Amino acid sequence: CTFISYTYVLCPHCHAVEDSANCEMLGSTEFPVLSKEGDITIGGVFSIHSQISKPLLSFTNDSESLICSRINFREFRFAQTMIFAIQEINNSSSLLPNISIGYKVYDSCGSTLPSMRAVMGLMNGQERTLDKTCSGQSSVHAIIGASESSSTIAMLQISGVFKIPVISHFATCACLSNRKEYPSFFRTIPSDYYQSRAIAKLVKHFGWTWVGVVRSDNDYGNNGMETFIAAASHEGVCVEYSEAISRTDPSWRVERAVRAIHDGTARVLVAFLAQGEMDILLEEALRQNLTGLQWVGSESWITAGHLAIERYSGILTGSLGFAIRKTLITGLQEFLLKFWEAIIGCSFKSKFYVQKQCSGSERLEDNSNPFTDVSQLRISNNVYKAVYAVAHAMHNMLRCGPNVVVKQLQDVNFTLPSGERVNFDVNGDPTAIYELVNWQRNQAGDIKFVAVGSYEASIPNGEQLIMNEQMLLVLLQMPHSVCSESCLPGFRQAVIQDKPICCFSCIACAAGEISNSKCSRCPLEFWSNEDHSQCVPKVIEFLSFVETMGALLTAFSLLGASSTLLVLCVFFRFHHTPLVKASNSELSFLLLFSLTLCFLCPLTFIGRPTEWSCMLRHTAFGITFALCISCILAKTLAVVIAFKAKSPANTLMQCSAPLQKITVLSCTLLQVLVCVLWLLLAPPFPFKNTAHATERIILQCNLGSPIGFWAMLGYVGLLAMLCFILAFLARKVPDNFNEAKFITFSMLIFCAVWLTFIPAYVSSPGKFTVAVEIFAMLGSSFGLLCCIFAPKCYILLLKPERNTKKHMMGRNHVSPESKIK
Repeated sequence: CTFISYTYVLCPHCHAVEDSANCEMLGSTEFPVLSKEGDITIGGVFSIHSQISKPLLSFTNDSESLICSRINFREFRFAQTMIFAIQEINNSSSLLPNISIGYKVYDSCGSTLPSMRAVMGLMNGQERTLDKTCSGQSSVHAIIGASESSSTIAMLQISGVFKIPVISHFATCACLSNRKEYPSFFRTIPSDYYQSRAIAKLVKHFGWTWVGVVRSDNDYGNNGMETFIAAASHEGVCVEYSEAISRTDPSWRVERAVRAIHDGTARVLVAFLAQGEMDILLEEALRQNLTGLQWVGSESWITAGHLAIERYSGILTGSLGFAIRKTLITGLQEFLLKFWEAIIGCSFKSKFYVQKQCSGSERLEDNSNPFTDVSQLRISNNVYKAVYAVAHAMHNMLRCGPNVVVKQLQDVNFTLPSGERVNFDVNGDPTAIYELVNWQRNQAGDIKFVAVGSYEASIPNGEQLIMNEQMLLVLLQMPHSVCSESCLPGFRQAVIQDKPICCFSCIACAAGEISNSKCSRCPLEFWSNEDHSQCVPKVIEFLSFVETMGALLTAFSLLGASSTLLVLCVFFRFHHTPLVKASNSELSFLLLFSLTLCFLCPLTFIGRPTEWSCMLRHTAFGITFALCISCILAKTLAVVIAFKAKSPANTLMQCSAPLQKITVLSCTLLQVLVCVLWLLLAPPFPFKNTAHATERIILQCNLGSPIGFWAMLGYVGLLAMLCFILAFLARKVPDNFNEAKFITFSMLIFCAVWLTFIPAYVSSPGKFTVAVEIFAMLGSSFGLLCCIFAPKCYILLLKPERNTKKHMMGRNHVSPESKIK
């Protein structure tokens, strides 16, 4: 191969923009940099230089030639990798046997205008002339390149018309996947559509919801950032600012962009930059001391070795980004070492001006340069694959008959010696597989690219981001980048007007709600805990035996029952005395028995409601109280009949005794009938009342049928009112011990208690409803016991001298119940 029309000032020690004033490589863009004849010719377009002059445009004279400067060793390695692959194929006996491949390599200088000149030169096959026309056939069969998306698009506008395939190793713009606009385009690097989505997922993975972005102001940066912002928005990530720069921008624009980054609050910067823009951005970042940011880079610069130096370490150490998987190309390093002049900086050829003459003792192994660095063969491998794809396409075309190269390229499917599979999808894109790279320092203090994860978009279940154990070291160094801190438990996010959704204020959740990012109501039987972080079962409330109120009511219930049994024992002890006989001992014993049941009845209302307890409590209450009032009614009827009747005592006694029994039995059975119908038609049942109290569940008995309950209660009230009326009529009976007076007073208390019960029952909440009902039962029962039996026990126990027939009848009156006896 030969170098044509170049004047070199070789300086192998300069990196990017360092010492650029004294270290540059100058040349014209009109002629191929490297060339070799062959039966088949493959064109190559690489950004061997990273700066380009802006010639003065004139309409009277020929335009000045474009002069490129600032050599890019990485791109020069790409060109040499292409030549290496071609030499391998030429030496192969199985691929394109007996056919030699030639090449023409042009320098695009990373700009669209030289790229267009390069593709015209590759197609026409001759220098610029004024007296010759273009040849009828292209001098190349395929073109490898370019490294930039914008340059590639410019090339395709020309080559696509002639269906000359362009296979790019580094143009990642998603726009190039449009087969209608670019039917002859292929690439061995995945589309930025996947990389942008991968970066969005990476940002979300670390919880960075507030980021800044900077991009190259070209097709590569603009399209890639557009996809990223859309994907980031879907992931719940907000962008604080978006800056665009170009390497041809004046310095004030770059300065303004860096100032915006510096003034931003986001601690994560997503940099979708080509290498040219990355270089000028870093220089301005150094000038403004831009540190403390977590950089997330695109594949264009994330594995650029010339950036991993001490000069930029304070800015870029810890950077994360997706890169093409690195691989090993056997024999490439030895091939690159042949270009020792560019590496060591010396030459034996006197026609070149060099910094020093070679002594012959220089060692290539002692020099470190991006040109010979094969430890990170990522994009170089893409060039290698592109050349082999063209060779396989040409091999198939020559073997299978006439056909266009584009069709054969679309169908290629082969495996490289490294085991990597090469093919293209319908859009000319390869399988999207990335390696997640982190910039870490080794023990020597040098920055190394460490693989900490992977991203694959071709798996059956969709895209997947995978982290490995190395990521644990990265997590310890990750910053925190959010617009608003997460709300504490018990608070919800409220969007701030004119702010992105990632910026919010925190508002307390209402009772019964839990919060994550928003407040949500707990299910019906659950309630929020103290910090509103989770729903817990509501407290179930009912009147239990162990609580204070339940224990007191139980004690009073047992006290009443015990007192009644004690009175029963007293009456039994003195059953032969006149007082007991005059009180109708049979009815008195039955009344005391029913009162005992009335006192015990409240115990069925205390405790956890069950299906049986709900049915028992109300029916037991209704029947026992009906029996009790029926006994009192029978006693009252006996007194009234005795003093109103005109028949003899024996006849009265014969009529009164059966009447009392019939009264007790019929009145009680009628209540039993009401309760049975109630239980059969709509029985009470336990239910959880969640309407009355939102923070707790009130476990209570539903009446089933309110009509049944009020009918039962109304019947007891009717008996009490009838008994009160009759007792009131007999209150003036002439007797020293007129029982009708005590019955009247007891019924007055009974009715007063139950009339007070009705509004209290209706208005009392929760377990207090049951407590009111129990209080009414105990109050009325104690009223009956005290009013009817307390005077009698007083005489029986403390005034036995009054317990005589004579004293009870008095001097002028006869006891009504004595008449009956």
